[in-house]
Parts: sequence; C-alpha cells; structure tokens
Amino acid sequence: MDSFDPGRGRAFARFAAGDGADVDAAVAAARTALRGPWRQMGPAERGRILAKAAAMLRERAARFAVVESLDSGKRLSEAEGDLRGVARAFEYYAGAADKLHGEGLPLGRLYVGFTSQEPVGVVAQIIPWNYPLSTAARGIAPALAAGCTVVAKPAEQTPFTALMLAELLHEAGLPAGVLNVVTGTGAEAGAPLVAHPDIDHITFTGSVATGSAVMRSAADNVTRLVLELGGKSPLVVLADCDMNAALNGVVEAIYENAGQICSAGSRLVLDRSIADVFLGRLVAWVEKFRIGHGLTNPDLGPVNSRRQLDIIDAHVRRAVKAGNHVLTGGAIATSDAGGWFYQPTIISAQSAADPLVQEEIFGPVLVVQIVDGPDEALTAANATSYALVAGIYSQNITEALRFARDVDAGQVFINEWFAGGIEVPFGGNRKSGFGREKGMAGLRSYCKMKSVVARI
Repeated sequence: MDSFDPGRGRAFARFAAGDGADVDAAVAAARTALRGPWRQMGPAERGRILAKAAAMLRERAARFAVVESLDSGKRLSEAEGDLRGVARAFEYYAGAADKLHGEGLPLGRLYVGFTSQEPVGVVAQIIPWNYPLSTAARGIAPALAAGCTVVAKPAEQTPFTALMLAELLHEAGLPAGVLNVVTGTGAEAGAPLVAHPDIDHITFTGSVATGSAVMRSAADNVTRLVLELGGKSPLVVLADCDMNAALNGVVEAIYENAGQICSAGSRLVLDRSIADVFLGRLVAWVEKFRIGHGLTNPDLGPVNSRRQLDIIDAHVRRAVKAGNHVLTGGAIATSDAGGWFYQPTIISAQSAADPLVQEEIFGPVLVVQIVDGPDEALTAANATSYALVAGIYSQNITEALRFARDVDAGQVFINEWFAGGIEVPFGGNRKSGFGREKGMAGLRSYCKMKSVVARI
C-alpha cells in the first residue's frame, strides 16, 4: 500500500497490506511468546528492557520525528515533542514494572488472604493516525510492563513509526513474538484482530462509530476493552482570566496538530464581558498563521488526508448555511507545498444544539459559545454527548475547582491546556469512551486480579 505525505498530497513510501492470515500469525506468535521466556522474566528485567528502549528512543529521536512528520503531516516541532513524551512513557513504565503488586486481605487469624496482579494476556492495540507513535507508546509500554504480549495495528495512513518502534524494542531485548505489528486497512487487518478469539484485551482509539463496532465484535468473545473515542471539549474562559495565558491556551488547544486531537479544546466557552476584546486579539493572531509542510515548522500544518480535509470542509459549509458566523478562515487553503490544508478557522455558534457545537470536526476549527458567568459556562460545557477533557482559565481557584468538580470529563485542565504528562490518567466518559490509559491506572488496565485465600 502507499503511504502519503499530507504536506504534498503525494505517496512517499509503501508498506505491507496485511490481512486476516497475517493477524492469525501475529496472534499465534504473541500467544506462544506469552508462554515462553517472557513469562519467566521478572518485572525488574522487563523494566530494564523498557528503560533501554527509552534511552534508544532519545538517541534516535531525530529520525523518528522526521518519519512521524512525513507520515502524519504534523509539524516537525510537534513530532519532536511527541518523541520526548514517548521516551518518557517507556521510562515511566520501566520504573513501574516492579512496583505492581497486590494487597493483603484482613480475614482474621484463621485465614491468609491476598490479591495478585497478573498480565491479562495477549493485547490488541488499534492505533489512530493523529498521534501514531504517542498512542502506540501509551498502550504498548504499560502492556509490556505488566507482562502482556501485544499485537498492534497502526492506522493505514501512518504505519511507519509503529514498525520502527517494534524494531527498536526487540533490539532493546524484547523476546521474539512479544510485540507484533500488522499493517493494513481497518477492514482487512483491524477487524480480524478485534474479532480474534485469542485476544484477551483490546485498546482502541478512534471514532465513536468504529468504537461501537469494535465493542460489538469484542462482545462475541467477551473480550475486555479500553475505548478512547473522541470529544468536543470545552475550554472555558471566564472574565477574571489571565488573558495572555488564556489566548496562548486557546491557540495551542485547537491548532496543535491542525486540530486533529481527540482532546482538542474545540469549543471556546467565553464570558460575554470580555468576548469582544478576547476574540479581536485571537482573530488577529490566527490570521497571521503561516501554513506549510510539517518539516518547515509552520504555524499550522496539513490535515492528514484528502478525506479528512473534505470532512472538515463539509462541517464548516453546513455550519455557515445554518447561519453560524465565521470570524476568520472557513475554507480549504492552498500552500506552495501542495497537500491538504485547511484555514485556521473560528466560528461563532448561534445555538448550543447546532451540529457545529455537538459534533466532532477534528480539524483546525474553533467553535465559540458566548455565556454570562460561571453557571452558564458549566451548563454549556456539559451540553454535548462527549465527556473527554475540559478546561478553565480563571484566577479564582475556588471557581475553577468548582468547575472541575461539576463538569463531566475524564480530565480537567486549570489555567493550562494539555497540562500534565504520562503520570496523569487519561480517558473519557459517555460517548468519549471508557477505561483509562497513562499513569498507574493505565498499567492496571493490562492486569487481571486474582484473589487467594488459605485456611491455616
């Protein structure tokens, strides 16, 4: 299959189009490895392999970042930041591998009771195209730390860094069969993987529609799931905010990776008393953006595919037809590099019920909702079917913490969007999915608990 450079809109490399037979072979290899030397390896030794991989990733970060930028379209500086996060993820779970333990149970003098945490088994990882290496790492690293074996299916748009990561991990000492990567389409490789009876757990990141299909497929084998499905995340800016910090936060929240982030701050919920000044400054900033190929480190890079570009454009066209007001942008952009670009866009929504507010666009499109005060802001924040991330800018910490308490979201940012790191559990509620990745919660996602009781 061809892999395309989104910045030029042209194929730049080819990769294997895997199918059900390849999935069968990969799952069989993972099942065999689960019973082999990997099972006998102590947690500290697993940690040493992950630590070595972290060091190797830092040494080879430049190469990985260039490939990630070429394959996904993201700016090189963003890809370099992703690599730092990926290395840190392996470092974190290297340290956690020998800290995973059960608990003693207080059953009285006649009994000894305890729990243990065991690897869940063979794990399937379905990796999206927007953060190919980061998402792969946040699933693969804890799964390996827990003692699982893995079959990973990267998106057909962005296969290469997952293949490079598998090569690096085996070079770091991972036994054969412990990590397997099958490239190909969702229909030909992904569907057989999530339906495979020898898969013990699935971690899926992607759309609600595909996640629902994965759930139905997993149900036939009663396979465990972690689903991270997307969002329409509110970024609340109250009247007492630090305006410079809030402006920086809004720009980063929606325009990083051309808005192709499940946790993007795609809804600006803005207090009416500062709306004119805030939006004036925001529009002036965005209209100066330089658009270009990811390797040139522009202000805004391309979207991942022609298909995604058309989806974004269709969303905006419908919004304009419905009477929503475009403050800036609102059209497909051109670049000297060619490729698939969309103008950085800001649209003021007329109604909270509009699809513009309710549906995930997954592009560089910021939707503005004007509110009067904190209570209306909270109501607006909770008024979609998604509940992945929320954020607030306010210098009143009590007001901010009340918002964090009352908003429905898996993660809340206060005065900095994308705050935190691998240590912070991540995942959503409602249509944003369920289960958690990252942090120690992410490690426990790849474990099954066993209780043991002995009469003495």
